Amino acid sequence: MRKFVAVLIIGLLMFMAGSSWAAEPPQVTARAAVVLDQATGRILFSKNAYEQLPMASTTKIMTAVLAIESGRLSETVTVSEQAALVEGSSVELEAGEEKTLEELLYGLILRSGNDAAVAIAEFLAGSVEEFAERMTERAHQLGAVHTKFMNPHGLDHEEHYTTAYDLALIAAHAMTLPKFREVAGTAEKKISWPGRPYDRILRNQNKLLTMYEGAEGIKTGWTTPAGRCFVGAAAKDEWRLITVVLNAPEMWEDTISLLDFGYAHYQRKTVVKAGTPLKTAVVRKGSAAKVALTAAADIKLPLKGNEEELLRFEWQVPEELKAPVRKGEQLGTLRIFFGSQQISAVPLVAAAEVESRGFFAGLRSFLNRLF
Repeated sequence: MRKFVAVLIIGLLMFMAGSSWAAEPPQVTARAAVVLDQATGRILFSKNAYEQLPMASTTKIMTAVLAIESGRLSETVTVSEQAALVEGSSVELEAGEEKTLEELLYGLILRSGNDAAVAIAEFLAGSVEEFAERMTERAHQLGAVHTKFMNPHGLDHEEHYTTAYDLALIAAHAMTLPKFREVAGTAEKKISWPGRPYDRILRNQNKLLTMYEGAEGIKTGWTTPAGRCFVGAAAKDEWRLITVVLNAPEMWEDTISLLDFGYAHYQRKTVVKAGTPLKTAVVRKGSAAKVALTAAADIKLPLKGNEEELLRFEWQVPEELKAPVRKGEQLGTLRIFFGSQQISAVPLVAAAEVESRGFFAGLRSFLNRLF
């Protein structure tokens, strides 16, 4: 019996030690780092997340986003001399060579081709300078307002910078694009090589894909001023986390520590379930006086400890609706706050049909009220 009790105590102590260890913030070598919940944008961990720093080739995430969003991946691009001669990592493109925009996209992400980046920029915007302006504009639209791009590849420029938080926002958006996820998760890809008896073989430089269960991407980067940079993504049980490390001597170890921390320290909880009546709204001149409102989708939030009790719900619903009301019609919004920060929002929709009330039904209702 004593032996059993001793083993039980030791096991309990080990469990408590393990729980304590899991709750400890990760000790990362990165100058700046962040872990972001992709679905809500909630920061789960940060270190100097708003410090403006160079980003090296993680720049190419935004280049890829603009290429995909252009809807022109099947179109043919003629590589310019400027693109073929750009310094740094390359796909070894040759001036005058023709490639589809999709082939250049694979070269951009898997091989980190600076030549592919310039070819994409010139094709979509006419020049590197114009394309960089579009990159900055798109970043600001995504909320990355402390980011400025001067080129599509990330070679050093004093006015080319981002923050760990901004880069996480850009990556979170990129991972909503099915084509980006496909490319970022590809281990190897062959693309044509005119004039050669063989194709180019592009191998993904992202080691996280084989180092971490559930890893999905995204992009490496390195220059002397920027140091080692990496943007990562992983998904477990459909819960995707985004990580960013900038100027990180041990970028792989840092990234794994960040992901482990996010998944161990937080739980993804369903705080609102789709289809459950949440509010009612008054309907004027309808076949029913009120209609129930439900959430259009589940709301799942990364929470720890008793944080669920600290959530604040804000309802934006009209005081009165006018019939007819269609089932599934959006009639309002539920916003969820943690402190002063909004961490989620979901449309509120009608749970049932409410038809317009006919003349006699209206007269009957009037007489009922009158007498």
